[in-house]
This record gives sequence, C-alpha cells and structure tokens, in this order.
Amino acid sequence: MRRLTAALIMALSAIFFISMTESHACTNVLVTKGASTDGSNMISYAADSHQLYGELYFAPAGTWNEGDMRQINEWDTGKYLGLIPQPARTYQRVGNMNEYQLIIAETTYGGRPELEDPKGIMDYGSLIYVALERARTAREAIDVIVDLANTYGYYSSGESFSIADKEEVWVMDLIGKGPDNKGIVWVARRVPDGYICAHANQARISTFPQNDPENCIYAPDVITFAREKGYFNGEDKDFSFCDAYAPLDFSGMRGCEARAWAAFNILCDGKFTFMDENGNEVTKDADEYLDYAMGWDKTKRFPLFVKPSRKISMKNVADVMRDHYEGTPMDMTQDIGAGGNALPYRWRPMGFEHDGKEYINERAIATQQTGFWFVGQSRGWLPDEIGGVNWFGCDDAATSYLTPIYTSTYEVPECFRVGNGNMITYSPTSAFWMTNRVANACYKAYNIMFPTVDAAIDAWEAEMAEAVAKADEEALAIYKAAQEKPRKQIRRNDKCRKTVDPYAEVRSYLTGFSVGNAQKIFDRWVALEELILVKFIDGNVKAQNEDGSFVTNGHTDCIPDKITQPGYTERWKAAVAKDHGEIIEVK
Repeated sequence: MRRLTAALIMALSAIFFISMTESHACTNVLVTKGASTDGSNMISYAADSHQLYGELYFAPAGTWNEGDMRQINEWDTGKYLGLIPQPARTYQRVGNMNEYQLIIAETTYGGRPELEDPKGIMDYGSLIYVALERARTAREAIDVIVDLANTYGYYSSGESFSIADKEEVWVMDLIGKGPDNKGIVWVARRVPDGYICAHANQARISTFPQNDPENCIYAPDVITFAREKGYFNGEDKDFSFCDAYAPLDFSGMRGCEARAWAAFNILCDGKFTFMDENGNEVTKDADEYLDYAMGWDKTKRFPLFVKPSRKISMKNVADVMRDHYEGTPMDMTQDIGAGGNALPYRWRPMGFEHDGKEYINERAIATQQTGFWFVGQSRGWLPDEIGGVNWFGCDDAATSYLTPIYTSTYEVPECFRVGNGNMITYSPTSAFWMTNRVANACYKAYNIMFPTVDAAIDAWEAEMAEAVAKADEEALAIYKAAQEKPRKQIRRNDKCRKTVDPYAEVRSYLTGFSVGNAQKIFDRWVALEELILVKFIDGNVKAQNEDGSFVTNGHTDCIPDKITQPGYTERWKAAVAKDHGEIIEVK
C-alpha cells in the first residue's frame, strides 16, 4: 500500500470533512433474485442524517380529479418547492416500497456543484416518493423520475437511486444540468441476475454499454452535455459518468466507496467475481482493491457488480448494514479512538487537527446518526398483496431490530407512525426514541453491553423469519379462498371513488400481523432497556441464570452474587500507561 503525502492528506481530509458533514451519508445494498436464498429482489437503505427522524412514511392509494395538485416539499428540510398535478390514480406506499412491490432507495453523492438548480421543484426525496405513487415497475419508476425532473426541474445535487421490482434490480446515477438547463443527465444499469451491487454516496456507474437497452438506458445528451461543459473530450465509448459528473477524490474513496467495498467483502467472502471488459468472468481477492477503498490509489476501482460466493438472505443483508469494518485495516473497534470499551463510533466532526496535521475518522456502514433503515423484499412468486415486505427499523442499525411490515397493510404501527414524536420532541411510544435509549446506553461500555443487545436482535429476526413464512402461508390461503368467491358488484363512493377490494381480508390479516409484531418488539425493547440498566449499572456486570433471572447471593433475592468488572481493553490500558504512567504506576 502506498501512502499519501502529508500535504495531500491535509487537503483531501478537509474536503472529506466538509462533504461528510453537509450531506446525507447513506448506504444501499442491491441483491438480485438469482443471488438471494429465497428468490427475492432486495434493497437495503440506511437514512443517515443527523436531523432525520425515524418514522415509517405511509400514503394509501388515491384517486384524483383533474386539477388536483400535489405539494412538493424538500425531504431534507421541509422547504416548500412547488406544486405538480396529480395523476388519476396513485398507489399505496409504505416507507420506500409500494403496493406493487416496487422498492426505491438512494445515496447522495453531490457531484459538480454548478449543476444544481435552485429553481427546480423536484428534490431527490420527492422523486422517490412520487415515483412510488405512480410506478409499478423499476423501468416505469425510471421513466417517472426522468419525466418529473425534466418537466419541473431538479432541485438537489447528484444522486444514486436503487430501484427494484419483482423481476429486475437497477442502479441509477443522475445529476442536474444547472440553473440554466432544466432537467437531468443520467444513466441506469440493470444489475445482472445472480449479482449484487452497492453504493454509498459516490457515483459508481463509469463506462456503460451504449447499445443494450435491455440492460442499460441513459439520457440522450448524457455525453454531449459533458462535452459542452468541458467535463469530457474523449471518444464516446470511453465516456464514464462518474468521472465526468462526480470526479473522484479522497473523500469519495475513503468515506464512501470503502463502504461499498466492505459490503462486497462481507457478502462475497473476500472474493470478487465479476465480468471483465471482454465478457469473461474473473475472480480477484477483495484485498486487491483495498488501496482504493483506503483512498490511496484511484486506479484500483472495484467493479460495479459482483457475484456473491453464496446465496444471500435478508438477515445477511441486514447484518451487512451493521458493519463497522470489523476484520479490516479500518476496523473501528481496534484503534485508540474506540476508547476503553471498543466503541465503533466517532462523534462528529469527522475530521480533526492535531499538532499541525489533519486526520480523519472512519465512516462505516453502521453509524449512530441513522434516522431509519430497512431491507425491502420484492417476492415475485407471491401476489402483490403478500409479496412485498419492508423490514423496517429506526436508529443505529447495529443496536436496533428490523421488523416485517407487509406493503399491503392498511396502517402502520403506532411506534412508527409519522407524528409520534420528532427530533426535538420525545415520545415514550416511539420506536425511534426507544431504540436510541438502548443504543446510547450501549455507547458507554460497548463491548460489554452490546452482546446482550445483539443477541436480542438475532433472536427477534430469527423469530420473525419463521413468522413471515407462516404468515405467507395463511395469507395465501385467504387469498386463494377470495379468488374462488363470486365477485361482488363494484360499488363506487362518489366522494373518493374507491372500489370494493376482493382481498380486503388478506390485507386485514397482514395488517394485524405487521402492527402486532411491531408493538411486540417495541415492548421487548422497553424491557431490554430496563435489563441493561440493571445488569450493567455503574460498570458492574451481574450474572444471569438460563431463564434470564439474576443470580443472587443465596441469602436474599435482593442482592446479586459476586459481580464482575470487565474493565478496559488492553490497547486502552497501554495508551493510559504511556500517557500517565509516571503518575499512576504502583511502585
């Protein structure tokens, strides 16, 4: 590995610091059905913003009259941007999925700042949720996104979208054209079946096939516009979207691409299998791209798509979202910044200066500022009323659970309801605040307390995997029974023009399942917080019996048996001894 010069580190780390504190820093993992254990297409997303509240956005399907308008407010800030006409019908959305099992997620990469358009109406968040209201498939969603941005103007900076339906998974990079050119330039590539993709706040589409509309579609002016702006002057075949519109720097590699590399490294067991430029499948060690992930060598860029070494489950994807670079040179539990209890987080700002030098802290996939996160599953072998599942959670992924919410649900759980608390208003019935209470308790003695929380997460998600399988069977039986019933005469309500739903019983059953289990795990998390308070109070650890009760001293039920005091890591002890040993050494 080659090292950057001190001067370059200082310059680039400053860029890193600025870019990582001013933008959402999110992570997506995309899994095709041929790469998954159950044949589902999956997308994961962590909405990582210091100001974003964790809640499950919900909008029922609707019918609209000519002239009805939809208000657009910037997702990040709530700023009013404008109005757009409603279509005749909109689809139900539950978080970042809709009733047709369409999933859309994103990461912001920024790109060239001169291409932002302050006059635009459509911000990136609104593009997601409006597309979910208007599209049934991934290709339709791409069309909707492009049409909205070109018609009403694009307000945000450069963005990467992950889009999946029952059959296909796509990754899309886009950016505006500046205040004097309404619309966007963009490229979308289909993830080959059997492969996976990942992106994390850095545009990842480089060169792309320009005559393969089944697998790659793009703006007609994506190359010519880059030429006009002076971003590219080579042959068309050599055009790279990310190099033209989001030039790579140290922050793009170390703060962003490193997370995508880490996801691949975990899901591919350290071996990246991909198609080279000649169409041949090759396999390389993940470590061959480590210098790129570390920000030291731009030429070692790893591929956009890789073939995992094994089939991937929902749980595998969820656990990737909990990664802190464990087992790599960037492992956040191993340096002195982890403190005496191996805390894998660093409080912001991301960079710091000491003794005239600039330094950075790592930005892993899992982070403390997550508002909400999810793993969406689109399961095409099941009817839409049953097939879409949004495994949803709030706050730091490593210390929070995912619970399944079927996308046909009539309502969302109270603990996830929009309006149940916010970032400046505490609510005791909010999952966001409850998971934050548990997470923040763990931060004070992470390596001691986290295993208790981790075991609770694993137990719940294993329980829910079995519960979902049973719920699928029950719901499918109800669905088939409904199919066999004579169709009721369609009734219309003059006010909202809703039709009779023949599968209302299916939806009611899955609503009860989703809401009931979300409340169940919320109640367990309330109990978990009480447990870790009692078990780990004041740095002491009380032993537990197999049934979960505490071991007592044998004389009374009120006093624990001998407690343990785990202390600190050896690295921490060595650092303290070096720093203050002359004073505290026992002589």
